[in-house]
Amino acid sequence: MRAGTGLRRGRVLALDHARSLALLAMAIFHFAYDLETFGYLPRGTVLTGGWRMLAICTAGSFLFLAGVSLWLAHGQGARWPSFWKRFAKIAAAALLITVATRIAIPQAFIFFGILHAIAAASLVGMLVIRIPAVGVILLAALAFAAPHVARSAFFDPWPLWWTGLQTVPIIAVDYVPLFPWLGPFLLGLAAGRIGTVTGLWTRAATWQGGRLARALAWPGKHSLWVYLLHQPVLIALVWSYTQLMR
Repeated sequence: MRAGTGLRRGRVLALDHARSLALLAMAIFHFAYDLETFGYLPRGTVLTGGWRMLAICTAGSFLFLAGVSLWLAHGQGARWPSFWKRFAKIAAAALLITVATRIAIPQAFIFFGILHAIAAASLVGMLVIRIPAVGVILLAALAFAAPHVARSAFFDPWPLWWTGLQTVPIIAVDYVPLFPWLGPFLLGLAAGRIGTVTGLWTRAATWQGGRLARALAWPGKHSLWVYLLHQPVLIALVWSYTQLMR
């Protein structure tokens, strides 16, 4: 994760570590979900208590880090070819997830999950990236509040479910609507700007760590591929264990 236009000599390794940690949390949650699916955990386990909090915190951390990344990449001058290239990758991956889950679990397929949310939030982020940090934080507060103050039957038709403002229940194995999840993304965008103003990224980019630190950062550097591949691997492991035990 490069630290803005003035710091292209290296990556901010600490941010890659943060992304790696978020990926680990995601893998733990999905492993528990797979165990529940195969009957090794009681039904509803991952929807309650600490597991539910883990899911919320993990999704929030991904969006927050995506907001920070957007600022580091474009906050000191939009690089549109780079933006659209990355946006296309995320959007294509989101579409792949939708198609795959539509085939595998049609009754609860992912039509607007974490990748869809990151793609949509990135578009919003580019529209507000020039707004001072205080203004972006206020917009984040509005995003968090929107489901509580703007929910309406107007948004009940399925083409508007991506907003998160509908009144009908949604059934999907992963559902991360724009509201309130635009909130953590905008907080990350604001944090990115504050980090530049305070010189945080300049200082952080000077630390490149040792071999272990770079190894731990590897998943964070390749987060999209890790996201796409981890669940098929986990499912295959649980399925293989199940077949072996039989």
